[in-house]
Amino acid sequence: MTARGWFLFSLMGVLWGIPYLMIKVSVDAMSPSMVVFTRCALGAALLLPFAVRQGGLTRVVRAHWRPMLAFAVVEIIGPWWTLTDAERHLSSSTAGLLIAGVPIVGILLARLFGDTERLGARRTTGLALGLVGVVVLTVPHLTGGDARSLAEVLLTVLGYATAPLIIARYLKPVPTLQLIAPCLVLAAVVYAPAAVLTRPTEVPSASVLASLAGLGVICTALAFVVFLELIREAGPTRAMVFTYVNPAVAVAAGVALLDEPLTPGILAAFALILLGSFLATAAASPRPASAPVSAPVSAPVSAPASAVVAASGPVSGLASGPVSGLASGSVSGPASGPAWDRDGSCAR
Repeated sequence: MTARGWFLFSLMGVLWGIPYLMIKVSVDAMSPSMVVFTRCALGAALLLPFAVRQGGLTRVVRAHWRPMLAFAVVEIIGPWWTLTDAERHLSSSTAGLLIAGVPIVGILLARLFGDTERLGARRTTGLALGLVGVVVLTVPHLTGGDARSLAEVLLTVLGYATAPLIIARYLKPVPTLQLIAPCLVLAAVVYAPAAVLTRPTEVPSASVLASLAGLGVICTALAFVVFLELIREAGPTRAMVFTYVNPAVAVAAGVALLDEPLTPGILAAFALILLGSFLATAAASPRPASAPVSAPVSAPVSAPASAVVAASGPVSGLASGPVSGLASGSVSGPASGPAWDRDGSCAR
């Protein structure tokens, strides 16, 4: 990836590595619907004015409302509720670790949808190493919770893996703010009735309010802008590899802020996740260029044009040299154009 891509990748690892803790703090005092509504409403309030200021928002929504609706459902409306509800029974670290399976599901879905991006041995190895690192990091934490909560996290993984494919295939021309702001507004409207019915009877604590503010401002408004720029910069498959970094961020925060132990298993998982992320986000190796076709030797330049034509046979454009092209009055291209290689990027 480019330097800009690496910066966005690193930033996303942090921005979407910390919301699990904020969700856990919030959902202990508020309903999942209230948490999702507040998060979406704050994000929409911050981004919508800028989206309107760009101009043409109504036109963009009319032209792309179907894929925008699909994106809103699979990225926000569905997964944010299932993840928040799951954290009523699962720890935030367990939820974050399970979400790290998004890149693998994304690759499988991309193949089902006909993605032609070549992974190559290097990127495949990186994805495998990252997955092993997540397993090493996850297994000791997979305690508690029930089948429903685990199923909700798996549905969240499926949604998170599908959304980048929709962006890359159908929504690439849509400006970032004009995509995210309407989707957040829609999600807020969907959850508003349930939020009103389940609103708390008293003002939540300062920690809950701070968590809600962090979810709306940092983990939604800012993170979505960075997320879409990362997809456009690196493609959907490489972009989603940042979810391998999220568990590492969660563990690092626990060690630094909560004095959690730093075991050899955690260190090994760190190494595997970081190495896997580096390899999995590498650009595909270019295909070897085909050998150039040597042109037949044409007649000497000093010979008359008619002699050149006679010596070189029928005029065939580049294959018969420039003099024969002039003799025929035009220079035609090869009978069959060069076979262009795919650039290795996902259909956008």
